[in-house]
Amino acid sequence: MSALELKVYEIFKSKFSEEEATTVIEYFEAKSEQKYEQKKDILLTKLDKIDLIEKIETTKTDIIKWMFVFWTGTIITILGGLFGFLKLFLGK
Repeated sequence: MSALELKVYEIFKSKFSEEEATTVIEYFEAKSEQKYEQKKDILLTKLDKIDLIEKIETTKTDIIKWMFVFWTGTIITILGGLFGFLKLFLGK
């Protein structure tokens, strides 16, 4: 038991019997454990944070790679169209 739990236990023991005080403390511990179990799925742990950072880095790398492919293809298409246009009107 922590110091706070002991202090609360002593307060309850002075108001109630020792069994009742123990029961109340056990109830609060069970309730807090139940709340933790309910929320542990939404809490972020260190491992979750590391996994999230790795996913972000991987996604960022993929986005940069696909942007390069997209812009390279776009530039090649524009240059091809420009050379075709120039050859059509200026070339012989």
